[in-house]
Amino acid sequence: MSQYCKATDPTQEDVQQMLACQVHIGTRNLNSHMTRYMWKRRADGIYLIDLHKTWQKLMLAARMIAAVENKADVCVISARPWGQRAVLKFAHYTGATAISGRFTPGTFTNQIQEKFIEPRLLILTDPRTDHQPLKESSYANTPTIAFCHTDNALNYVDCAIPANNKAKHSIGLMWWLLCREVLRIRGEIPRNTPWDIMVDLFFYRDEAERIEEEKEEKLEHAAAETSDWANTTEAPSSWDASQGSEWGATSATAEWGAEGAAGGAAAAAVAAAPASGWETTGWDAAPAAAAAPAAAPAESF
Repeated sequence: MSQYCKATDPTQEDVQQMLACQVHIGTRNLNSHMTRYMWKRRADGIYLIDLHKTWQKLMLAARMIAAVENKADVCVISARPWGQRAVLKFAHYTGATAISGRFTPGTFTNQIQEKFIEPRLLILTDPRTDHQPLKESSYANTPTIAFCHTDNALNYVDCAIPANNKAKHSIGLMWWLLCREVLRIRGEIPRNTPWDIMVDLFFYRDEAERIEEEKEEKLEHAAAETSDWANTTEAPSSWDASQGSEWGATSATAEWGAEGAAGGAAAAAVAAAPASGWETTGWDAAPAAAAAPAAAPAESF
């Protein structure tokens, strides 16, 4: 498919990924600069991008990036939120300089500015959103690569990669493919084995969605722990109900009653024993003696 060599041709998996991420889906508006990259127009008015030309321009852009000696001289920019994570990941794996978010005017032209840089190559996510760095690159005579949609103008763009730059999955996939090809050309990863970095790392993730996913994971983890605890507290399967009835039948209630009756009989026997052998010199003996009146002495006449 490629005009360079068969080793750089896309695999069936690459084409399926581009179709699944809707890289080929355009808009109802078509700029005259992008006419050469169109394949056809659907009945609903949507223009479709030719993926053959998309892959060719992607290979050309990767060769341009790999030709830069100093990796930090490549500057990647994305002012759109959907491409900021992809830009940071691309810079992390290739060693490029990333500018995500708002671009400060004068970064390429004002030498007094604290963050002034002079890149040798510029890569943009959207020429319309990143119009300020694109214009400044023309002043500094810096080559520019950009992902261009059907309605984008190609002014000041040296290498246009036709792709859908309005869908978050499409943007993430294109940055991932470009990063992988750059590493393959540099020889950092082999071409005959798949890259171990997942494309999901280049996709934009909403903060609310991330928090919701974390909550769902916590709930699932708590439910799993509860089910495990319930399984451990249940009676074993070998338990027999007849054993419980036998255990209840052999209760010690009768024996306790028998012991209580024997104790009561012993206490009654002690109480009925004669008190002749007992010494009654306690406090209760005095009132008994005082209760009996003394006998009057007999008078003698």
